[in-house]
Order: sequence, then C-alpha cells, then structure tokens
Amino acid sequence: MNNQFKAIVINNTDDKYTASVQTLNNSELPNLPVKLDVLYSTLNYKDGLAITGKGPVVRSFPMVPGIDLVGKVIASDSSEFAIDQLVLLNGFGVGEKYWGGLAQQAAVNGDWLIPLPTSLTPNQAMQIGTAGYTAMLSIIALEKQGITPDSGDILVTGANGGVGSFAVYLLNLLGFTVVAATGRVNQSEHLKQLGASEVIDRNELSNPGKPLAKERFAAAIDSVGSHTLANICASLKYGGVVTACGLAQGMDFPASVAPFILRGISLIGIDSVMRPKVDRIQAWQRLGELVEQSYLDKISTEINLEQVINAADELMAGNIRGRVVVNCQQ
Repeated sequence: MNNQFKAIVINNTDDKYTASVQTLNNSELPNLPVKLDVLYSTLNYKDGLAITGKGPVVRSFPMVPGIDLVGKVIASDSSEFAIDQLVLLNGFGVGEKYWGGLAQQAAVNGDWLIPLPTSLTPNQAMQIGTAGYTAMLSIIALEKQGITPDSGDILVTGANGGVGSFAVYLLNLLGFTVVAATGRVNQSEHLKQLGASEVIDRNELSNPGKPLAKERFAAAIDSVGSHTLANICASLKYGGVVTACGLAQGMDFPASVAPFILRGISLIGIDSVMRPKVDRIQAWQRLGELVEQSYLDKISTEINLEQVINAADELMAGNIRGRVVVNCQQ
C-alpha cells in the first residue's frame, strides 16, 4: 500500500466551498475494513453537484466525492474479499456521507461491495456505472412483472439522459419495442440508433392530464416524475407496469387512483443506492452479458483525476454528453 495518494477533496471552511486535488496520507483514510486501490471511477451528475457546490449533496467535510468505483483490494478485514480481488461499488452514500471513488485509494465497508463480474473489465464497469446499473434494475423489475417483448410498446422518459439512454439501448437488445420521450427531439436520430422505434416530445406528457387516457404503453421506465409519471400511469394498458427511478421534473405525483383500480397497473420504485447485494449481483451479471464494447466506446470519454474539477464545471454547464470515466491511477 502506498503511503500517499491523490484525491479530489471538498471542503467548506468559513462558508467557503472548495474542491481541489490533494495528496493525502493513507492514515487519513476512514477507519473501515476494506482498503482499495481505486482503478476507475466516474463523474456522475451527483458528483458534479458535489464538486461545484451547486447542490446540497455533501453531508460532511472534508469529503472525497465519487459515487461509483472499481478497485483492487489491498487490505481486508472481511472474509468475503481477498487481497488483489477486483470489486465494484455503487451508492450506499459513498461520495456523500462517506469518502468516495474519486481518489487513488479508498476505505469502505465490505457490505457495500460486490465482486467485479468476470465478463467486465474495470473500465467497462465504470463506462456503464450507476446509470446503466439503474436502467438494468428497472428492466429486471418489468420482467418480474411479466412484461415481455410481446406485451407492447415500452416508454422510456428522459431518454437522452444517462439512465434513459441505457434503458433504450438495453431494451432494444432484449427485443422490446421502445418509444423514447425527450426534450431534445433534435437528437432523435441518436435515440433511433440506440434502438428507439419512435421518438416523442416530452411535452406530450409533462403537463397536467386526465385521470385516464387512451391505453398506449405496456410498460414504462420513468426518470422524470411529477406530471410525466402521472400521465404515464394514465396511459398504460391494462396490467401495465411503470418503474420510477428519477425526479427530473419534480418529486410530486399529481395522479389519480383510477388507472390502478380500473386497469390494474403497477408502479414500482427503483432505488439503486441501498439495493441488496443479491440484486446488485444479478443486475451487473446481466449487464456483463448484454452490453457491447462498441456501444460503451461511443458513449464514454476517459479523463484523469487532475481533469475532474474542470470536467465537473463543464458537466454542470451542460457541455458534456455521455459517460465520463476517471482513470484514478493515471
């Protein structure tokens, strides 16, 4: 174990919020049972909020951001993980309450980790990241409710976002017919290349609607919430299912019970942060089986730790599309 390592460190001293690349001693790592050399992390929207201070993400200071990581075990008090084993972490408050992955070393709880699937390299896992993992959790939830490619059209909202674009791509690989809703209809061709058979303007769903609308979709994956989610529920076919995994439009849900009791629809919440280990392993195994390297290369760029802070500013300014993978050892 190297005695020193580089990390992105966020401080808030005398109401002055700062983020910088610092060299730390490994004695400064949290006192947690599994120590890692972090190989790759990512720059997610939540990380962008944390680094720029544009959202109340960080719960304590100093904080190392980074909600995703792949690492190699360098010390372990856990019987589950051996030295040199490759492991994967998403969520559990890492990068918010606990030091995260945007560093060359990390200390974490073994309960937060799963083995890296043998079908994925560390780089590939972070090209997928929480976005792809959340999309896969949503698809598994639909499958458990009996939704198949023969059920009918599947709506994906926020389709140009991280979760949405992965959902479009994965559903198409699995043989589903996908309708993509987006505020960037000028990027329709991109969504059709991912596998959408139809692209609609998000405004068709984002305004107050009727308790019941025409039956249109067999299922939906929604990352928007608010009126959009209410209108999706109103537009589901009998026995339809919608997974809710985001709140880009808002946390409110101005809906009616009508589609639930008259059409027997189901609304399933998708949480990626505190998900049980068995669900994480299943989702990541499926991702390793499905996702193609050619797709990952199209949607991701790689940077190093020194470039993270500038990239966070660009991300929050809307100037970055796709996944940003951070090579922490570079």
